[in-house]
Amino acid sequence: MPQTKPKRRKKPKGGGYGQAKRRYCQFCKEKVDDVDYKDVTTLKRFVSEKGKIRSRRITGACRRHQIQLASAVKRAREMALLPYVAGVQDGDHSHRRRSRSRN
Repeated sequence: MPQTKPKRRKKPKGGGYGQAKRRYCQFCKEKVDDVDYKDVTTLKRFVSEKGKIRSRRITGACRRHQIQLASAVKRAREMALLPYVAGVQDGDHSHRRRSRSRN
């Protein structure tokens, strides 16, 4: 008896299993030429709670605007419009050192 090859599953044409909808660059949609570092409300949307700049994969920004966005966030931090890191919350005591008994 001749052996038959196992059939492969076909991927759906919509991108794949469990993939989210494609995000488009907000700045391209609004036809923004340059990202302004003084527009703090817009910049805050692209910064995480900890103060890190979010990646292109998460924000959906194109390469050109992501580079401008990163430099605008850095400039806004330098001008003290945005914080470098988030403030310490009440329940977070990780910044404290544990005291050791010296017996």
